Amino acid sequence: MANAIFRLENSWAPIEGDEGGGFVFTLVNLSDAPVSGFTLAYTSLTRVKDNPACENVRFIRRNANFHQFSPPDGFVLQPGASWQFSVKGLWRPARHRTDGAKSAYLTLADGAHVDVAVDDLMLSGRHSEPAPRLLPDGEAKEPFALLPFPADARLQAAETYPVALYPAEGTGLEDLKAMQAIGGLYRRLFSVAHAPFALGAVHEGKALTITADASLGKEAYTLDFGSDITLTYGDAAGRAYGLTALTQLLHGARLEPQKFSFPASGHIKDAPRYGWRGCHLDVSRQFYPVADVTRLIDIMAWLRLNIFHWHLTDDEAWRLEIKAYPTLTTLGVLRGPDEPMLPQLGNGAAPVGGFYTQEDVKAIVAHAASLHMEVVPEIDIPGHSTATLTALPHLIDGQEAPDSYRSVQGFPNNALNPAIEETYVFLGKVFDEMVELFPSKLLHIGGDEVAANTWMASPLAKKLMEKEGIEGTFGLQSHFMKRIQGMLAERGRKLAGWDEVSHGGGVDPAGTLLMAWQKPEIGIELAKQGYDVVMTPGQAYYLDMVQATEWQEPGASWAGTVPPHHTYTYEAVGEFPDELKPRMRGVQACIWSEHFLNRDYFNHLVFPRLGAIAEAAWTPKDKKDWLRFAAIAPLVPKL
Repeated sequence: MANAIFRLENSWAPIEGDEGGGFVFTLVNLSDAPVSGFTLAYTSLTRVKDNPACENVRFIRRNANFHQFSPPDGFVLQPGASWQFSVKGLWRPARHRTDGAKSAYLTLADGAHVDVAVDDLMLSGRHSEPAPRLLPDGEAKEPFALLPFPADARLQAAETYPVALYPAEGTGLEDLKAMQAIGGLYRRLFSVAHAPFALGAVHEGKALTITADASLGKEAYTLDFGSDITLTYGDAAGRAYGLTALTQLLHGARLEPQKFSFPASGHIKDAPRYGWRGCHLDVSRQFYPVADVTRLIDIMAWLRLNIFHWHLTDDEAWRLEIKAYPTLTTLGVLRGPDEPMLPQLGNGAAPVGGFYTQEDVKAIVAHAASLHMEVVPEIDIPGHSTATLTALPHLIDGQEAPDSYRSVQGFPNNALNPAIEETYVFLGKVFDEMVELFPSKLLHIGGDEVAANTWMASPLAKKLMEKEGIEGTFGLQSHFMKRIQGMLAERGRKLAGWDEVSHGGGVDPAGTLLMAWQKPEIGIELAKQGYDVVMTPGQAYYLDMVQATEWQEPGASWAGTVPPHHTYTYEAVGEFPDELKPRMRGVQACIWSEHFLNRDYFNHLVFPRLGAIAEAAWTPKDKKDWLRFAAIAPLVPKL
């Protein structure tokens, strides 16, 4: 059966009286031989409840996004024939074509696993709306391809553009190195484009004078255009941003001269709106090779983002090499039918893995630093720890029932137990290695989505609660987080986390940074409690969210529909009272990877919205212009 070919068709239909509706699956045998005695597994983010109502099929089990079924006893699927069955009892309705099966495979009677082709979820019972156009043509009334747009730009367009920019006589070594670095960034992003900088005089080029002026402040720069160009900068980051702005101007004028121009004269005075201009990447759900991570960092630098939040662990995998615990990146990364963890999120018959060695991490951190970007690492604890507990089963309370609680994603017993002292021994060794790898003074420890009844069936947790007078799950979580905060302080680090870190009494707000993701109002409440806040609400800044309501537009929808226009115009500072605005450190895009099965999908969801968030992070509200953004956004490089 090695050459067997199968396809799984899947559709969703509404059901009166059942908000979740139901799936209809059709397995087609395209092989030359009959099959019997098999099981079918598929992965889907639209999950079934326990004991779903099924027709012409037997439900075997579900683990998070993994579902397994078998046909009726004695069933034989002949060549060219199909087997249809239905499943009702879904946790939520499907809303888009990506809400069905992401992958599937058969386990044959002899134990072999065979991939099954699967494609978009079809819609039954109503019209399947085609995907709309997401960006208008745009109009750049100021014909300069700058994204994010400067705080103050007063420019006059030239009729042509220089061949390249070159350093004025007497330019110092550090300024030459900066030109070379931004030229290298441009070459990596646009490998066939003409170089923006030369380090010697160029016929039909323009001379660039670079000067420092510390009074401009952190990350600030000015540009003056005339017969030559002068860049004045406040610090090294400001110099890099000024050089990047020059490169963007030249790139736009070259690529689309009918829309964009290079300045003949004028002035730019620029500095960022917020100090925290971040982009998060979840590498646990899907693994991104080092080359993809460094390219995303390059794109971020092009957009003048300065924080790379690296989500390294979750239920689905632990991606960071920890030498003290090698099983984290063996048992804790492998997903497959016969691997330590079941297939999830698009995995099929073939096992998948992948992790970052410590040498990989050092190279990525150094690459980011060369672009004036800080890498903030995240290990997600105490919840979202299925992979950790798979790799280190001694951290489990053996007296606790194995399915006593489930996470919102459906993982059973997925949280590190605060009552097991070895938990802190483990995390201490992890932190010891992380502080050697990551210079950032912040270490993000997650803290999100701990189920409300977590640990309540653990005898060890109950004993701790009685001893310390702790109430409930979130009291235990606060106890855990406070210990973690102390452990980080001992290592010269401060705690960052998601907004749920504040639950159950939270932690000491002094020096703590929390990310408000659930809804904007939470950010204000956190600031009132004394926490510094980064705004990253799913309703505007989660880049896995679908961009339109139509069925055929791909993406997740649990946080709502997030069109590019909404992302661009959303004001994260919103209703913050003036006295709390200093607590609002900035904004951040989040790239969660459950749906991201290929590069084209990534690019469709991430762009143009990453550029929209970059402009929200940098450009003052009164200088933003949706139609200008729509005209410039297509020039942004993609992964």
